[in-house]
Amino acid sequence: MAENKIFNWGILATGNIAHKFAHDLQFVPNAKIHAVASRSIEKATDFAEEFNIENAFGSYEELVSCPDLDIIYIATPHSEHYKNTLLCLNARIPVLCEKAFAVNSKQLSEMIALSKSKKVFLQEAIWTRFHPSIEKVLELINSQIIGKIIHIAADFGFLAKTDLNHRIFNPNLTGGSLLDIGIYPLFMSKLLLGNPSEIKAVATKTITGVDASCSMALSYQSGATASLFSTISANTDTTCTIYGDKGKIFMHSRFHETKEITVTLTNCEPETFICERKGFGYSYEAVDVQRCLSEGKIENDKLPLSFSLELMEMLDTIRNQIGLVYPEEI
Repeated sequence: MAENKIFNWGILATGNIAHKFAHDLQFVPNAKIHAVASRSIEKATDFAEEFNIENAFGSYEELVSCPDLDIIYIATPHSEHYKNTLLCLNARIPVLCEKAFAVNSKQLSEMIALSKSKKVFLQEAIWTRFHPSIEKVLELINSQIIGKIIHIAADFGFLAKTDLNHRIFNPNLTGGSLLDIGIYPLFMSKLLLGNPSEIKAVATKTITGVDASCSMALSYQSGATASLFSTISANTDTTCTIYGDKGKIFMHSRFHETKEITVTLTNCEPETFICERKGFGYSYEAVDVQRCLSEGKIENDKLPLSFSLELMEMLDTIRNQIGLVYPEEI
C-alpha cells in the first residue's frame, strides 16, 4: 500500500465506545471515517452528522456492501461480535472487533479460521496493548529493573446503576463484570507472565445471573502468582502493581489507560514516568492496525490471534468455575 494512503474506516454500531473511537480517529494519520451503520438509520444518520461521515446505513449488511472500505471497527455488545465479524470477513473486509472478542473460544476459533481461510485481517480491540504506558511497562520489565516478577495484583471495578435491561446486567448481551472489565487485569497477567498453570476463581451473581464480582487467583510455572478482581458493585482503585524481587512497578488509576507509572526499587526513592495519552486513548490501536494493513498482515504481531484465543480460553475456564453460562451456549 502507498505510504500516504488514506484508510477508509467503517464503524459498525453507534454506542458510547463507538463515539469515543470515532473521536480518537482524528489523532490517526491518514484515517477517515467513510461509513457508519446502526440497526436504526436515525442513529446512524445522527452519528454521521456528528463526525462528518459521508455514508450512513440502517443495517450492517448495507455497511459491508459499501465500496472502498479498508477496515471495519465493530462496537456492538459482546454477544454480537461473532456474527458481526463473520459478516465482515465474508465480505472480505478487515476487522478490528471490540473485546471481549466473542462469547467463548468455540466462536473465536471459527472467526480465526475464517480470517485465515479468506486471508483477511482480524484483530481484537484490546486498546490497552497499544498504549504508551504499556510500552513503557514492557520496556521496564525487559530491562530487568525490578528483577524477576513475583506477583501481579490488578483490579477493575465500578458501581453500575442497577438497570436489568442494560447490557452489563443482561445475560442475552453477555453481561457481567468478567468479560466487560475483568478482561483487563487478566490481559495484564497474560501479557507479562504468559499462560497460567492453574486458575482458581470465585464470583457473586446479580439477580439476572451474570457475575457482579469475580476474583481470580493464578499461578505460573515461573513461580509467579497473580490476584485479579473485577466488579460492577463498587468503585475500586483500578490499579495494577507488578512486584519483582528488586522492586515494583505501579500503574496508576485507571491502569489500562494510565498516564503515570511509578517504579520503586528496594531502598530507593520512587521514580514516576509520565506517559502520553491522546484523547480517550483509542487512537494507538488504530495506528497499529493501519501499520499492519500497510504491511499486508492478516493479524497483528503485537496482539496475535493466538494470544486472543488463549485469553478467551482462560475466560472460558473462569466462567466454568463460577458457573456462568450464557443463554446462547445452552
